[in-house]
Amino acid sequence: MTQKTELYVPKGATANDRYAVDIDPERAGWTHSSLRIVELGPDGTHTFSAGDSEWIVLSLNGGCTVQVSEEPGNSDGGGITEFQILGRESVFAGVSDFVYAPRDARVQIASGAGGRFALAGAKCERRLPARYGPAPEVPVEDRGSGTCARQVRNFASADAFACDKLITVEVITPGGNWSSYPPHKHDENRPGEETELEEIYYFEIDGPHGFGYQRVSPSREGGSEVLAEVRSGDAVLVPDGWHGPSIAQPGHTMYYLNVMAGPGSERQWRICFHPDHTEGYR
Repeated sequence: MTQKTELYVPKGATANDRYAVDIDPERAGWTHSSLRIVELGPDGTHTFSAGDSEWIVLSLNGGCTVQVSEEPGNSDGGGITEFQILGRESVFAGVSDFVYAPRDARVQIASGAGGRFALAGAKCERRLPARYGPAPEVPVEDRGSGTCARQVRNFASADAFACDKLITVEVITPGGNWSSYPPHKHDENRPGEETELEEIYYFEIDGPHGFGYQRVSPSREGGSEVLAEVRSGDAVLVPDGWHGPSIAQPGHTMYYLNVMAGPGSERQWRICFHPDHTEGYR
C-alpha cells in the first residue's frame, strides 16, 4: 500500500476536461485497475487509446455506439468493429449491455441523446477480440438474506465473461441493507483460497440526498483503513484489507460498480471472510 494515496475519492476529486472520474494505477498507487466516467451531451463523442489495458464500456445511463479499431502501427490488422449499446435509463433500472475493447486499440464512443458511461479497465498482457455483451446474458445473483440481501450483476465476473485480467460487477443494495458482508479480503495470492486483487468501488445513491457508508479495515499492520460517507459520484480504493460492510441509507437504494484486477497468472475471484464476523450470518 502507498500510504500517501487517499483511499476515499469524493466526487470531482479526479475530474478533468475528459472525465468526471479518472482513476488509473498511478493515481491509485497500484499496478492494474482503472476506472473512468465519461459524460456526453447530445451528439457527443469521446475517443481514447486503450494502451496497455483492456476496457469494458458500460452504460450508467443512455445508449451509444462504440467503434473499436486498431491503433496506428499495430500489425494485427482487423479494421474497425462497431457495436451498439442500448443502455438504460439509470443504474437502478436494470442490467445494461456492454462492449469489451482490447489493449492496443483505439475506441470511439458516440451518443445521439447523450449519456454517462463507465470505462472499467485493467493493465493486461493478452489481446483478446473486441466483443459485445448482451444484457439478457448477464448473470444476476440474489446474494444474502434479510437486511443483508442484495443483487449482484455479474456482467464481467471471472466465470461469466472472458477478459485477461479485468473482473467487474455491479451490486444493488436496498435502502437500509448491508452488502459486502461479511467483511472479506483478497490481498494475498494463496492458491485455491485467495487471489490478490486491487479493487475500486464507484457509488451512486438513488435520490438527491441519499448516502451510504463504506468500511475498509486493516488485514495487516499498517494496512488500509477507511470509514467514509459516500454519495453519488464518490469512489473508494481498496488496495488491501478487509472491506465491508457497504451500508445503504434507509429509503435510498445504493449502487456500486466494482472494478478488480491483480498480478496473478489466473483470473479468479477468491476471497477470505473475516473470521470475527461470520457467525450467525445467512
